[in-house]
Amino acid sequence: MKYVIGTIVIIIGFLITWKSEWIVNNLGRIAWADNHLGTEGGSRLFYKLIGLAMIILSFMYMGGILQSILGAIFKPTIRTLE
Repeated sequence: MKYVIGTIVIIIGFLITWKSEWIVNNLGRIAWADNHLGTEGGSRLFYKLIGLAMIILSFMYMGGILQSILGAIFKPTIRTLE
């Protein structure tokens, strides 16, 4: 099941990266991204970074690496009942 979910998220991330101009035209610009990531292309770059992050995190999820990293980070904060 995780391969199906991972593949779907990879496709969505690819579409966000590929069609960032369409997303900017239909959803509008992000003021924070335009101020901090560039003058005119900040929103497009932000959408592309979101798509790229979705792709990378999906591959990590499908390979089991994401669970290991999150387990190492949050295991000390979660107390188990033994």
